[in-house]
Amino acid sequence: MKKLVLFIPLALFLVMGAFLYKGLYLNPQKLESALEGKPVPTFELETLEDPKKMITNEDLKGEVSLLNVWATWCPSCKYEHPFLMRLARQKLLPIYGVNYRDERALALREFMREGDPYTANIYDKDGRLGLDLGVYGAPESYIVDHNGVIRFRYAGPIDSKVWAETLLPMIEELQLEASKDQSS
Repeated sequence: MKKLVLFIPLALFLVMGAFLYKGLYLNPQKLESALEGKPVPTFELETLEDPKKMITNEDLKGEVSLLNVWATWCPSCKYEHPFLMRLARQKLLPIYGVNYRDERALALREFMREGDPYTANIYDKDGRLGLDLGVYGAPESYIVDHNGVIRFRYAGPIDSKVWAETLLPMIEELQLEASKDQSS
């Protein structure tokens, strides 16, 4: 019995080693989302620019859009920002920003310096919408179809490679689907 007890640390080591080895092959950008295939959570929040103006989940309906969670405290968001500015100039789809757990004045100052790529900015000071979306951190982006349903979640900064290989093909397919729905 005493000899069997000596093998417990070895068994624990092997189990933990297998677990860590499996983790090496997981993609941290692809997070499973319980919301994929479900409507954007119901919300009514202030816009970043005007605390008197409200925006709701209903505003995300009508066309395929990108919902981008960002913050001034997020270094990866700063890396992603120039690409979002280029994307906004192309006018391929509306981009909605969710300013997540941030200070309004800092975010507005950031836009004055770097530009504003968003069609509208949702001010999520307390992180309620982020919590409802299941946000792990910023940046995270969601492709929302014309019916307001989340079709894809991407964690991490968007760059030209991610855009061309992952997001754009899905967006084009959803835009084609939306145009077919509107014509029938």
